[in-house]
Amino acid sequence: MPSKMQLANAIRFLSIDAVNRANSGHPGAPMGMADMAVALWQDHLRHNPQNPDWVNRDRFVLSNGHASMMQYAVLHLTGYDVTIDDIKQFRQLHSKTPGHPENFETPGVETTTGPLGQGLAMAVGMALSEKMLAAQFNQPAYPIVDHHTYVFLGDGCLMEGVSHEVCALAGTYRLNKLIALYDDNGISIDGPVAPWFSEDVPKRFEAYGWQVIRDIDGHDAEAVSAAIAQAKKADKPTLICCKTQIGYGSPKAGSESAHGSPLGEDNRDVTAKALDWPHKPFVVPDAIYAAWNAHAFGESAEQAWQDLFARYAQAYPALASEFSRRMAGALPTEFAEKTEEFIAALQAESTDVATRKASEMALDFFAGLLPEMVGGSADLTGSNNTKHQHSTLFSDENPAGNYFSYGVREFGMAAILNGMANHGGVIPYAGTFLVFSDYARNAMRLSALMKHRVIYVMTHDSIGLGEDGPTHQPVEHLASLRVMPNMHVWRPCDAVETAVAWQCALENQHGPATLALSRQGLPKIARDEMQLANIDKGGYVIRQGSDLTLVATGSEVGLAMQTAAQLATKGIAAQVVSMPCYERYRLQDKPYQDATIMADKPRIVIEAGATLMWEGLVAGNGFVIGIDSYGASAPAKDLFAYFGFDADMISAQIETFLS
Repeated sequence: MPSKMQLANAIRFLSIDAVNRANSGHPGAPMGMADMAVALWQDHLRHNPQNPDWVNRDRFVLSNGHASMMQYAVLHLTGYDVTIDDIKQFRQLHSKTPGHPENFETPGVETTTGPLGQGLAMAVGMALSEKMLAAQFNQPAYPIVDHHTYVFLGDGCLMEGVSHEVCALAGTYRLNKLIALYDDNGISIDGPVAPWFSEDVPKRFEAYGWQVIRDIDGHDAEAVSAAIAQAKKADKPTLICCKTQIGYGSPKAGSESAHGSPLGEDNRDVTAKALDWPHKPFVVPDAIYAAWNAHAFGESAEQAWQDLFARYAQAYPALASEFSRRMAGALPTEFAEKTEEFIAALQAESTDVATRKASEMALDFFAGLLPEMVGGSADLTGSNNTKHQHSTLFSDENPAGNYFSYGVREFGMAAILNGMANHGGVIPYAGTFLVFSDYARNAMRLSALMKHRVIYVMTHDSIGLGEDGPTHQPVEHLASLRVMPNMHVWRPCDAVETAVAWQCALENQHGPATLALSRQGLPKIARDEMQLANIDKGGYVIRQGSDLTLVATGSEVGLAMQTAAQLATKGIAAQVVSMPCYERYRLQDKPYQDATIMADKPRIVIEAGATLMWEGLVAGNGFVIGIDSYGASAPAKDLFAYFGFDADMISAQIETFLS
């Protein structure tokens, strides 16, 4: 029977060989964490390589994602669909083994990591989902939701500010199923970290309310396994501090030179002799494969759960059906019909309202249909209107709650939402001011990269927020989010468009949405049935005209209608287009687009934001009325007039342009 050191060496040398072959990558961390991986996968992790999506599996997150070859090696060794040829294709185009873990490329990878600290944050989101779903669905003798979330992390993850945000929350929420193994090797790209990372990490985590297990030899798999066993008994999250040596066993051990470049063949030979690994590159003995292989355990663990769930379904059929639907990410069968009725009623009955308030109205409706909607705000609940009539506050005492007060932690909040989406069974949304999307942006980018159904409620969307001034008035944010691939940015003009924005965001299982919502009240737009049906196309005509097209979003749609009415008195027939979601509009066919924005006529875009992204739409036959400077502190009506958002002023500009 191979020793645990031999099992760890299989990880080390697959990592060395793959990085050498690619002539690119990070061998040091996989070599240092190999024994930690043996302890977790051999003794504790419940998973089934034959079904990577088994819902009650333990989750593993590699937060220091540059160590990806460690994860790929373990997935290969334990029987996932990651072959030795895939290992040889490390970091090559379209391979299953990209430079950093990507959950949409590699079976068994739970989430996309690489931006340091975010893997840890997403692990917190996964553990939150587990605790919440367990409270909502488990019944006496039927623990159908009962799994751990494990995360490996390094010094860099703990330097990132997002780690403070999420780990403080994890301690407050007492996420006892969250176990973090800290690869404490004291090395980063610039060298030994002591001169710039001198804090007492164990004390820091104890202050968060975590159990901390100190001074574990990270190269002693038995010691690491015993620490994990201790962590599993805790009533709070646990940090296991594993002392390791980067590049363990190699001539570069303990040096930053082992971090991010290949060891080379000569150093591989020296390392192989030091670790007693006489095998050629990419060769792993059958006995080691057999010891690593997890098929029997994984299949039996899942089968035991399937048997439990079958009994649960007999005892609690309604709960079982709802659990299955939610874990599949499917909407209820009546969703479309009831939503259509709700939107029609809004069109008939709603009045002038701020779209942030309209969003709350939509939440009241949709959350009644979808108990999987899990909300929150970064300390702006009353301003974001993210709490609806079905909301109950999540806490350690009320883990079945569906609403989170994240505190002033925009980045951590957004990253936690990604972890919730990774876990499944919930549709996460949360709010802050649009200007603070800057804090959350890197996590929003991962939402888009992973194509997660995460909904960002971003209120106070323009200079219309008024007196708080330019620090709080978003100018470039709409444009910057619109250029993010897979992100749909909705800027609705009234209650009806806001409800459609929510509908589309909920129906889209292949990407996130940002809802940019007004603080100030906006006028209700009159629509016929065809116009109502076209809102979900992202852009549609709300007033017919033949001389030019006015395109507007959000709070400027009402202004465009006023401008069109003024132009009509001058004999100019302006077509008005509301463009709540430019990304959806661009997906429509050319005949629809040409009918919406007349191809051979001038077009003018009106939006209280940066103009650059609209320049292509006007294409030399029109102009953009926007803001390419920062705002100012004043009442909203004064600001709109000052920056030229006035029907008289715009009409005059258009008349001059046409002449």
